[in-house]
Amino acid sequence: MTSIQAQRIAGGPVSIFGEMSLLAQRHQAVNLGQGFPDFAAPDFVKQAATAAIDADLNQYPPSPGWPRLRQALAAQWEREHGRAVDWIHEVSVTSGATEGLYALTQALLDPGDRVVVIEPAYDAYLADVRMAGAIAVPVRLCPPTPAQPRWSLDADALRDAFALRPKLLLLNAPHNPTGMVLTRDELGLIAGLCRDTDTLVISDEVYDRMTYDDAVHLPIATFPDMWERTITLGSTGKTFGVTGWKVGWAIGGAALNQALRQAKQWITFTTPTPLQEATAVAVEHAAAHGYYAQLRAEYAARRDLLRDLLAQAGLQPLRVEGAYFINCEVSRFGFSGDQEFCRWLIRAVGVAAIPASIFYSRQDDLPQIVRFCFAKQHATLRAAGERLQRVAG
Repeated sequence: MTSIQAQRIAGGPVSIFGEMSLLAQRHQAVNLGQGFPDFAAPDFVKQAATAAIDADLNQYPPSPGWPRLRQALAAQWEREHGRAVDWIHEVSVTSGATEGLYALTQALLDPGDRVVVIEPAYDAYLADVRMAGAIAVPVRLCPPTPAQPRWSLDADALRDAFALRPKLLLLNAPHNPTGMVLTRDELGLIAGLCRDTDTLVISDEVYDRMTYDDAVHLPIATFPDMWERTITLGSTGKTFGVTGWKVGWAIGGAALNQALRQAKQWITFTTPTPLQEATAVAVEHAAAHGYYAQLRAEYAARRDLLRDLLAQAGLQPLRVEGAYFINCEVSRFGFSGDQEFCRWLIRAVGVAAIPASIFYSRQDDLPQIVRFCFAKQHATLRAAGERLQRVAG
């Protein structure tokens, strides 16, 4: 029988997230692998959804998005970044940031176009580039060292990639999986290269509310001459702890938003009305009641707890500046690679993590690093910490 799968699908890797989750269930492991909270969403968010359903906001909204939500997002951007945003033409709602990413790559890329992807990278990036028929140009971040304790850009490798005249850069800041927050100088370098080569930017900023210590998130769209060439993605799931809602948004130049909408109309057409209304209420509430500062403080406490537990187990946690993941270097344990280590960790220790190697396009010369998620209850993190003592023992 002829293969039923298109080559652009058949040639891609199978996500390891499903395998690790199944292993975790089989061995009753504490799952710190996948990035979703195991604690309740804020009451004001849930109440807003219930109120929207009870108000019978249950029919199709406009395909570009619910007006109240787009207005709230535009007002938030202007308040925080000082730029007036045209909510009609410069803000769109998507069914999660991941749909926004897919719709944009379908709308912007032709077969053979080059796309710069900074690795390690969220696994959907390479898949979306491949499904668009485009060519990924990976640029690896420099891992932390004793002399440089944070992940950092390889400026020379980045310049080499932009010398190929890419059409698009896929940027993620704050960064998953590393927890890196790009500095003003690093973003300035990227912005300059984009301007010099007329490169567009999809900036995935779903973790923008989760930065720690002295790290400051700066949207690349706020840099000189970057607004019209950049579209910034955000997420209700990450910001308000409701990953099952799949409500995201895209803010940026009108032409990029129009391209997104042109593709989205044939993918999901729209996003659930009551959840868009609830997100609008949540965004308005967050601004008025200090929610984002509270969120940052709560995640910082979870980060500190898991970091201490990992250190006590001898797992050498790396620096975390943003997002809700901690990485550990595990080469000293003697496994052939990080995937083997993660399978052992589930079976022998009872804790699930994700191998960072899955976030790279090539498997040569990789650091052995595993990712733990701290978007969990303190009790869950402590339960994992108790089990991780078996590693130290």
